[in-house]
Amino acid sequence: MLLRGGGVPEGEVVAIHTDIHLNNMNIGIFSGSFNPIHIGHLALANYLCEYGDLDEVWFMVTPHNPLKEEKELMDDKLRLKLVQLATESYPKFRASDFEFHLPRPSYTVHTLDALKRTYPQHTFHLVIGSDNWRLFHRWYESERIIAENHLLVYPRPGYPVETASLPQNVRTVSSPVFEISSTFIRRAMEEGKDVRYFLHPAVYAELQSRLFHLPYITHGRESTGVI
Repeated sequence: MLLRGGGVPEGEVVAIHTDIHLNNMNIGIFSGSFNPIHIGHLALANYLCEYGDLDEVWFMVTPHNPLKEEKELMDDKLRLKLVQLATESYPKFRASDFEFHLPRPSYTVHTLDALKRTYPQHTFHLVIGSDNWRLFHRWYESERIIAENHLLVYPRPGYPVETASLPQNVRTVSSPVFEISSTFIRRAMEEGKDVRYFLHPAVYAELQSRLFHLPYITHGRESTGVI
């Protein structure tokens, strides 16, 4: 599988894992904007691989929705590259641009359908927080997602899950709780704060190298946006 990372010179291709179709595996689908990916994302996925009975976690970068104004969302290719940089050294992680190639707007149920068609030998588990589980009935075709797929629900503060009433395909994991947000990271870097320990070193270095090339990073002057 070949992915072109954000900011990669034209003609240069970033190659990542080429063996995703070889084995029958339990795979967690961790979908998000990853704007940017931070240590909370990585630690949670690490826990799911080592303690949650998953062989791999695929970080499914969600593309920009052309129908929505998302001023704070970094470029699709850049977010993908940051995920690739953060995950390339751990063999159970995959950076994925799978949703980039699906019709938009992209719905989770359609992504899961497409994954099962493309990789029928794998069993996929949708990874969501307990806050999203509380609102899951509002998701597009939520009942079909539950009926046809496996879900892993990780804890979020203030959103307990009543495990006794969970559908058969839904299970909870007792992972550590990480109160770190991508919004906090963006704000901190806009303000010139050194938040290197909230990010994978390669992600921090990549973002630092871009600060003066992003028009909305003003370092103390009025800003029109954040990374």
